[in-house]
Amino acid sequence: MARGRAGGAARPTIRSVAERAGVSKSLVSLVLQGSPRVGEESRRAVLAAVEELGYRPDPAARSLAERRTRTVGVVLDDLRNPWFVDLLDGLRPVLTAAGLRPVLADTNAEPRAAGDLVRLRVDGLVVVGTRDDVTAVEEAAAAVPTVLAGTRDALGAPADLVADDGEAGVRLVVEHLAALGHRHLAHVAGTGAVGALRRDAFERAAGAGGLTATVAAADMTEDGGHRAALRLLRRPQRPTAVLAANDVSALGVLAAADELGLRVPQDVSVAGYDDTSLAALRRVSLTSVDNRSREVGRRAGELLLQRMADPATAPRTELLLPRLVPRRSTGAPAASPPGPPDHRGARPQRPQP
Repeated sequence: MARGRAGGAARPTIRSVAERAGVSKSLVSLVLQGSPRVGEESRRAVLAAVEELGYRPDPAARSLAERRTRTVGVVLDDLRNPWFVDLLDGLRPVLTAAGLRPVLADTNAEPRAAGDLVRLRVDGLVVVGTRDDVTAVEEAAAAVPTVLAGTRDALGAPADLVADDGEAGVRLVVEHLAALGHRHLAHVAGTGAVGALRRDAFERAAGAGGLTATVAAADMTEDGGHRAALRLLRRPQRPTAVLAANDVSALGVLAAADELGLRVPQDVSVAGYDDTSLAALRRVSLTSVDNRSREVGRRAGELLLQRMADPATAPRTELLLPRLVPRRSTGAPAASPPGPPDHRGARPQRPQP
């Protein structure tokens, strides 16, 4: 490698990447922008040269030359949910490799985050998760290239969407519980487009299997899951299994079961959705649906780069197939019919013969 005047290694440039890959500088630029107009062989050659040389674009120089900020706004609605962290793990490397810097905004703290980021002249937006401010996102998508990630919100503006196939994921859980022998299921529902989709999918899957299905409204928080589960598990004929709309609300279901003296999974099975790091904790061991959060983040980044290179591209929707991750929170139901917990929270005891 060439040496600089001070004796250190010279910083690789776009020219040196082009020479190593045997292509033109303009083609290297197209690859770094994620342009779909580049052949796969050339793309691989350029990315291999970037990796070998350790090339990293100079954001300041590129911004001046291109009249761009080299930033991408990432709009979240709950930084406390580890699902968002997993998605960002997939998104960040794609943006960084293209010389783009993510700028995070939380709509809980900044309700008009999408519009604020557009006014900061970001080059693109990734809107993560289901949300109430659809009109604000539509206005932003009309102004800058936008991709929706992990949601099923429909926009009246050109934007790509990538998420998991939520209906297939819910069906996997219901079929898993039915195979274990459960016939009375309950769902702690969520909010927004994703919550509605998972609720509808639960009711359809339970109906197709001839199962009894009960739904309790919640808000995808641990506290909301706890309140909804208390209502469900205090019913005279309580369900033998509960599917929560996400892992965070499933933690609330587990807390409610413990509070009522119910054993998991012997007295009630519990499943979540998202397969976050919380579900894999040994003390939790929550059966959950892996909704491919990192892959969703990666594809969102790639789709955004392509839309930034060609904003006239027709909007695309990609649904990734989820998979079920069974853990210790689900098992076969007890042989005896379930009864309500007593007023102290413990299960009623059977009379001794």
